Amino acid sequence: MLNPLFWLQAISLAFSQIWANKSRAFLTALGIIVGVASTTSVIAALTGLKARVLTEFESVGASKFFVFPNRPENAPRNMYPWEKILLKTAEARAIHDECTLVKAVTPITEVGLTVQAGEKTIEGLTVSGIWPDWHQVENRFVQEGRPFTQIDVDSERQVCLINADGIKELNLPANPVGEAILLGGRRFMIVGIVETVQARFFGMNTSSAEIFIPFSVAEKMQERNFFMRIEGLFKSPETAMEGEDEVRFVLRRMRGIGPGEPQTFQVAAIDKFITQFKALAAGITAIAGGIVGISLLVGGIGIMNIMLVSVSERTREIGLRKAVGATPMAILLQFLLEAVTLCLVGGFLGIAFGRLAAYGLTKIPGAQLDQADIPFWAVLLSFAFSAATGIVFGMFPAIKASRLDPIEALRHE
Repeated sequence: MLNPLFWLQAISLAFSQIWANKSRAFLTALGIIVGVASTTSVIAALTGLKARVLTEFESVGASKFFVFPNRPENAPRNMYPWEKILLKTAEARAIHDECTLVKAVTPITEVGLTVQAGEKTIEGLTVSGIWPDWHQVENRFVQEGRPFTQIDVDSERQVCLINADGIKELNLPANPVGEAILLGGRRFMIVGIVETVQARFFGMNTSSAEIFIPFSVAEKMQERNFFMRIEGLFKSPETAMEGEDEVRFVLRRMRGIGPGEPQTFQVAAIDKFITQFKALAAGITAIAGGIVGISLLVGGIGIMNIMLVSVSERTREIGLRKAVGATPMAILLQFLLEAVTLCLVGGFLGIAFGRLAAYGLTKIPGAQLDQADIPFWAVLLSFAFSAATGIVFGMFPAIKASRLDPIEALRHE
């Protein structure tokens, strides 16, 4: 049984050999360094991206659901015209009244209007029609003034909500509650200032002006068949699946869709998007792992070649060790430890470069990868792969060294 002193001596000798041939050792380990650094950088970027997306999903709410009009696949247009597929206000009301697992729901429609405040005019600004439940569904509340009430919707009051960007773009006072603006030539009174949400979903939403009016008013300002969607909240993420079935049942009944007939709408819950994204992220991480495997394979072949050269260069040294009593197992372990040490040093340098790259990712303006980091499991896996590469590709040179005949080795020039 080899004593601990042997292991310390073998590891010390391995480091001395690496230090004696620094340039050769670095070039030999370069494949492992590049492989580990590139893969850990990719994993860091994926970790930051995943954290960002999940944060956005959490800000939206895991209990949220959407309903969109949807023409069945390969269905003839004359059988499913858009006026038949488009969602109706009565359907949103039915979901609100009949779905026991739905906590809040709002139809949303958008219309482009000319907005005028004093001498300032904005052409084609998107104005959204909503129900009072919109605040709860979107988790956006009024900071000044008041939110919409059901009376605003039922009475078709010409009132509106505006966000901070809208106040700036229209040159309104800091607190414009009570001020009047023109939307499509009609006079609306500002009753509240709604929270501004900055750059959700990778910055695809610009922080522009937002104006909201009661849904019943927006409905009257559009043509008969207008586009709308429905957004809502289930009572909890755990009831999302049953809640989706409930919404589908109500809509199928409202639309007279019989058993076996295709749906003319689509219900989607946020929790499904979260599950799909996590699966996608796991798949990309697995692909990155495959890439590092190829890089380590290339690096391992280089290590095997250099260890074979090392065995040839140190043939007389091996002969002397065997002559003074070194066993074949001791020789094998010595060369194997050198290969493993070289790989682990390469892995360590690769992780160091990977961490530098991860830090650089967090500093890229606009990339929104401020949470990019190399997870602990990736560090452990990198060292495990590096050690395995050293064992696999260092075994053959080590066996060759252990089987050298001591007399022939001493004769080697």
